[in-house]
Amino acid sequence: MIKTMHMNIVLTLTGPDRVGLVEAVTKVVLDRGGNVETSRMARLGGAFAILMLASLPAGQLAELERAFDELIGQGYKLTLSETEQAHVERYAGWQPFQIEVHGADHEGIIHHVAQSLAERGITIESMDTATTSAAMSGDALFSMTALVLAPPGLVRDDWETALQRVGREVNVDISVTAATPNALRAR
Repeated sequence: MIKTMHMNIVLTLTGPDRVGLVEAVTKVVLDRGGNVETSRMARLGGAFAILMLASLPAGQLAELERAFDELIGQGYKLTLSETEQAHVERYAGWQPFQIEVHGADHEGIIHHVAQSLAERGITIESMDTATTSAAMSGDALFSMTALVLAPPGLVRDDWETALQRVGREVNVDISVTAATPNALRAR
């Protein structure tokens, strides 16, 4: 049996939310012999955003792009990018952590947390944020969950202390817990 070579692509599609959009996008990938490996999809305001890692038979990228012409004609924005497959090897030995942030919403929280991590060489694998209304007061509350990888040799106490300092400066609670390597695969 001849094994078909596959490539990994990151597909992003944004545009107006409508019933059947996810079905249409996944059908295009499936009809070209592709498979959705990991995805995130959400309605953000009135728009819908799809972020997807898909495997595709080698040589199908141009055909896949042409297959989205109808959606592009309807105002959707599409990007397709071939990506590396050696992510696991690149970050071998890095330690996974989950970071939780909670507090009153205000400008700059994400930036300050991300800046502190970047200054220490910590990479963000995934991040989810939300703003909700407090039950009694209706005040805006911010929450963030991030999965990060810390480089080998980086002392957790040092970067966690710096992150706690950022939390005090921007008036949010930040907690850090060790994550299992399986948490990365689940993303």
